[in-house]
Amino acid sequence: MDIFQAIILGIVEGITEFLPISSTGHLILASKLLSISQTDFVKTFEIAIQSGAILAVIALYWKDIMTKTESLKKVLAAFIPTGVIGFLLYKLIKQYLLGNSSVVLWSLALGGIALIALELYLKRKNQKSSTVPAGRQVINHQSIATVSYKNAVIIGIIQSISVVPGVSRAAATIFGGMLMGMDRKTAVEFSFLLAIPTMLAATGLDLVKTSFYFSTNEWIALGIGIITSFVVAIFAIKWLLSYVKKYSFIPFGIYRIAVAIFLFGLFFFGK
Repeated sequence: MDIFQAIILGIVEGITEFLPISSTGHLILASKLLSISQTDFVKTFEIAIQSGAILAVIALYWKDIMTKTESLKKVLAAFIPTGVIGFLLYKLIKQYLLGNSSVVLWSLALGGIALIALELYLKRKNQKSSTVPAGRQVINHQSIATVSYKNAVIIGIIQSISVVPGVSRAAATIFGGMLMGMDRKTAVEFSFLLAIPTMLAATGLDLVKTSFYFSTNEWIALGIGIITSFVVAIFAIKWLLSYVKKYSFIPFGIYRIAVAIFLFGLFFFGK
């Protein structure tokens, strides 16, 4: 991997980490398009580079992280299921799932269909609740601090599905939050905060497993990728928060399906 490739992957990571389109899936597909071989280092790069985007969350939400202890307790509760599953399935994920274009494309397509279906379901659900008499109307909005530990753990279980590349951790946690009663903006912010322990743990575990054994050039490429993803993620996070105030995630579902169909044709029928 050269410096140019590291920068491109850093940009891809920064843009896609918090969108419901799978950053890992896009990194794998971008690596394939750039003709980067799926070596052990590249697989580690595709995991560790996400720490740059996580640092962007810390930079933007450091006050909440330092002061809102009740919210952080709920985030840590949600992290537990993914932490356990990720640790137990680490070898399977790295050997057979990371770098597998077929898995990514099927996950993108099926995840896109699920995303659209969930948006339509939630829309109908909200329309029905709005017709209930005022005294009996269900309130769907809640802050992270008021989420029950049970619901937080359920969101974490839903997030654990995203160990499959292409599923999207962001999509899983955002819709998990919305299904548990969060409004769209709160679900997105919960997803941001939940990314911190999740991705730092994934990066730390992978670096320990690889014994930090990289060449100087590989360390440089990784550092540049992390810095690039950090800078780009700052802008991506701000854009997403603005987007969810007005629009649904259906366009992302359509995008996922379109990308999967196009790349299926390119990778498997365009040879």
